Amino acid sequence: MGWLWAIIVGFVLGILAKAILPGKQHLPLWMTTVLGIIGAIIGNSMAAGFGIDETRGIDWGRHALQLAAAVVLVFAGDYVYKMVKGRQPT
Repeated sequence: MGWLWAIIVGFVLGILAKAILPGKQHLPLWMTTVLGIIGAIIGNSMAAGFGIDETRGIDWGRHALQLAAAVVLVFAGDYVYKMVKGRQPT
């Protein structure tokens, strides 16, 4: 059941990251979800490094780090995606 939660959280983080970034992103939904999952993993690792991964109540710091990582990854992923798609032969 952990993989299902990873997909759900990755989807939500990816969509939030796309909403935060200005302009239109060209990433397909599946890639946005994958980058959101990776952002969640990176955010969890950063929270563990800062010592805020397990707190009482809602882990706002961990969630903020997950979202920040997802925003950076979606931004970079969209840039790479546009570069790759732009180099297709005509």
